[in-house]
Amino acid sequence: MAFTKLSQKLEELYGRYNRPEYISPDPLEFVVGWRDGRDCEVVGLVAACLAFGSVAQINRSVASVLEVLAEPRRCVIEMPRRELARAFEGFRHRYVDGRNLIDLLLGVRHVLERYGTLEACFVDGFRREDETVLPALNRFVARLREGFDGRRNYLLASPCDGSACKRMHLYLRWMVRRDAVDPGPWRGVPAAKLVVPLDTHMHRVALRLGLTRRKQANGATAAEITRAFRRIVPEDPVKYDFALTRPGIRKELVDDPFWGSIW
Repeated sequence: MAFTKLSQKLEELYGRYNRPEYISPDPLEFVVGWRDGRDCEVVGLVAACLAFGSVAQINRSVASVLEVLAEPRRCVIEMPRRELARAFEGFRHRYVDGRNLIDLLLGVRHVLERYGTLEACFVDGFRREDETVLPALNRFVARLREGFDGRRNYLLASPCDGSACKRMHLYLRWMVRRDAVDPGPWRGVPAAKLVVPLDTHMHRVALRLGLTRRKQANGATAAEITRAFRRIVPEDPVKYDFALTRPGIRKELVDDPFWGSIW
């Protein structure tokens, strides 16, 4: 598809689907609505880290965590480790168990105690001259891992591991962008530096749109797709992520004839 035509179609797609009524059952629904950005950023990290598997399973797991962390930031900081262990003893999300979840929460506690907010930690590692958020994300994950002595934890991916880091880039989209769906409580990171949260669905879409020819959904592919989107909208390369991934979340949209006009 020609560049100008693609740009027009993506804008039409954004106007059509980038609306609150299309959020559910996306785990983003747990993130929006928090009045205090300090709670929003904690919930967002938990929801993003658990965003693998079926949507129904993801939402059950996130809901079960928030039943314990009713006041997310305060609970993460103040709940004794022994109490966290009791609360999440039987937690299971696919191959992730309560120990992995507790380590994540202790990592968040470590960062909050040191920096005050997750945003402050991320911004501390962010450099304006960097092309993308990748170097800052490396530093951010390293700080979180310090909170549980660096033990291997599938919930926390890092670009250093060679991963596309879909869930962490999803988290950054939620935190940095602000529009009808993304809450955007962070102010210290420009949307222009974000990287596309790449999963198999977005990879398939990008191949169909001619944004990449790479066959693996890895970090290099995510970077290539992001550069392609940046040519269309330099100040906001992940602008269309929510809209483009709706058929993967809401199966009834697959039959919408509009998708045929794009692909």
